Amino acid sequence: MARPCPSPLQPAILLGAPSFPNAIAWSDDNLIAVASGHLVTILRPDLPVGGPRGVIKIFPNQPLRVGIVERQDLLSGCLLPTALYRDDKPVVRSISWSPLGMAANSGCLIAVCTSEGHVKIYRPPFCDYCAEWIEVVDITKRLYEHLKCTEFRGIGIATLDVFDKNASDQMDSLYKHNGKLLKEKSENHSLPLISADQYASRRAMLCSLVVSWSPLLHLASEYYPVCDSFSLLAVGGKSGKISLWRFHPPDCYTIEDREVPTTVKFAGLLHAHNSWVTSISWLLFASDPSNPQILLTSGSSDGSVKIWLADNDKLLKLSKVDQTSFSLLKEVMTLNAVPVSVLSVTVHVQYPSKILLAIGKVSGSFEIWLFDISSREFDKLGSYYAHDYVVTGLTWAFGGRFLYSCSQDNLVQSWILRENHLDGVTLNSDMPRDSSINISRDTFDSCFGVAVSPGNLVIATVHCFDIEKLNRMYEGRVLRAAVDYFWIGGLQMDVQLKSPFSCCIEENSSYLEKELIYWGTNIIWSLNQYQCHDKPLVLWDIITALLAFKDDNSKYAEYIIIKWISSSFLQLDMDLPSEKVLSFVSSSLSDLPSRLLHLFNIICRRVILAELDADQITGFTKTVEKLERVCPSMEKHITKWTEILLSSERELRKRLVGFSFSIFRTSMSNSETSSQHGCWYPVGLAQMEQWIASDQEHLGGQLKAIVSEVSHKKRFLANRCSAVETCSFCSASVPFESPEFGFCQGGNSSDDDVKPHRLLRCVVSMQVCPITPLWYCVCCHRSGFRLAPEPLFRMSSFHVDSDSFIKSSSEAVSSKPFCPFCGILLQRQQPDFLLSPRPV
Repeated sequence: MARPCPSPLQPAILLGAPSFPNAIAWSDDNLIAVASGHLVTILRPDLPVGGPRGVIKIFPNQPLRVGIVERQDLLSGCLLPTALYRDDKPVVRSISWSPLGMAANSGCLIAVCTSEGHVKIYRPPFCDYCAEWIEVVDITKRLYEHLKCTEFRGIGIATLDVFDKNASDQMDSLYKHNGKLLKEKSENHSLPLISADQYASRRAMLCSLVVSWSPLLHLASEYYPVCDSFSLLAVGGKSGKISLWRFHPPDCYTIEDREVPTTVKFAGLLHAHNSWVTSISWLLFASDPSNPQILLTSGSSDGSVKIWLADNDKLLKLSKVDQTSFSLLKEVMTLNAVPVSVLSVTVHVQYPSKILLAIGKVSGSFEIWLFDISSREFDKLGSYYAHDYVVTGLTWAFGGRFLYSCSQDNLVQSWILRENHLDGVTLNSDMPRDSSINISRDTFDSCFGVAVSPGNLVIATVHCFDIEKLNRMYEGRVLRAAVDYFWIGGLQMDVQLKSPFSCCIEENSSYLEKELIYWGTNIIWSLNQYQCHDKPLVLWDIITALLAFKDDNSKYAEYIIIKWISSSFLQLDMDLPSEKVLSFVSSSLSDLPSRLLHLFNIICRRVILAELDADQITGFTKTVEKLERVCPSMEKHITKWTEILLSSERELRKRLVGFSFSIFRTSMSNSETSSQHGCWYPVGLAQMEQWIASDQEHLGGQLKAIVSEVSHKKRFLANRCSAVETCSFCSASVPFESPEFGFCQGGNSSDDDVKPHRLLRCVVSMQVCPITPLWYCVCCHRSGFRLAPEPLFRMSSFHVDSDSFIKSSSEAVSSKPFCPFCGILLQRQQPDFLLSPRPV
């Protein structure tokens, strides 16, 4: 009997081999980065074979001049490694993705640490038309300039060192707005004569080993209503210290300007260990949403692991990290002092006040610890001797229900957490491969990392090839490593967890039926995780799995979706017919959160109505007429889902229009609101009024009332006078006929050769889009040049007169470039031969 599993994802071939643990990382915008030798290879999981890729090339850096030592000191023990160093071809040692929204186009930045100990930050080439990612910040040079300004004072003190404010200002003054040195000092200037120990300590301070980016942290000032956000980059090195760097998102996002500065500040040095820092992991602990806490976990070559708790108020409100910003919660020191290779930390899915910590060792074993942050109790759940060589990857999935480990012995193992211990679970690795890809898992020699997809349904591993098992004439010449994928959504779940499928599991169920139930339960669990507003909507793995089940058994895929809708939208545990569930949803759209509407719209477009393109859905009446002649049952099925999809999108458009008019009404009574920095201000009110006039039957009385109130104001009448739009190609007038697109009047002339131009309208303002690069949604295929307000995506319901609606409209700021109808990240359209994220 065939196993109920989506088709296997094909491996991605790499031209360079990884050399260090954690060589693979999955970003918040669904890109995979692999530390492959002298390159960082960036690819999309849905295009592993022959698809476009991004690259970061690693070149040798000039040694940083930290001082002069006597010639006879070169043979001293502390300088011998430096004197004998001859590596002129550095490779990638550590990589880490930033949170979403740190790049100028609202994508992710990536930090790269090389075997030379050099750390640099790169951004995606969103407007550069190239495959190579662009360097924006050299962290090692920034640290070097800071240490020079302080004359390397305090680098040997075993405390949390606070940077000198004057030294920091002096360092910042050396850089232009784009992060490059304003002027280079002459290399011939005199350097101090220092001892061998001083030279070694300075070199160790500048030699980095591991990088890790924290989640996005938020700061709200009582004097400034706009919420400030930043992320901390932790860089661990041979000195045992961790340097912290504060990165702020851009003030505004762009898809045209390549010179947007990356705002970064040196935040301080945390003396974490007395030996090399080999692994770092962050965790945003939000069991109390009003007071989220940030945890920093660090591992060392001496075998110690430390957990640090940041003082949230001091960390966010102070301009620097001081001695009290981080406190040591727990130090784990094993008796055999085996070096730590990898760490992985997550919040326990069943106990929100507890965290799970996995510690991988060079010996091939790993340990599991459970920490209760409220009682400060720290318990060891066990040690597992799972591998013969160094553990190179550990990652939790499904909220700590599963753990995945990998090693240089080429084993990838799956574990399930049961109460206070782990049990091994068979990982499905015997699935068929595409015959065009002549790569077998038997040719893999070692594994150097494992990463889990944003939806937790797929894991990716990176393996080196055994050259002896490849054809030396062909594959052996070019193939060095590969990224492999495993579907994990069908693994056994803990039936004690609350699940809409638990009642379906019976003792006499076949293996096939049980695994289908596990798939359905895990997919619903993954979808429910996206109800958190701070989690970016990346549903690629969920959609791929549902499409696979739809192709094999459309009723089962629809059954999962209906189950999710009834449990998440309506809070119903009973089984109801799909027609009744959709009827309930259709009648209560205004009471649903915007995030649930976004999820519903994505699932409708990408799964249920995957056979239709965006234009067919928009003009579905004509599509239905064609299908009715071919297949009446298909017409009925498509009509049912399309109607509720369009109703859901209409509800979101009502919220956007109502919010815009509410902001305008607030600005008329308070002229200072529209002039505040960072505040969102509506445009296109005239077009919105015309849309309301054309769709009276579907609009509520509250929305009509606020529009009628604003429409009689003089300022609005002046704004409406500018509602006449012209074609960007022929200057003919463009009447408002649809919020999606418009046709100019150029085709009405006597010249038969002149045809009307079809013009896109902005997804936010409904205005005709200019001939410039536009923000583009890969789900609904809409475009725009304006961004939606941030509160639109956090609405729990839509009632114009509610206190929450009025308050949010008075404090509205621009959001990240998210689609107001799908909630996913907008981006600039790229040619097919260039890499671009694909969240759905």
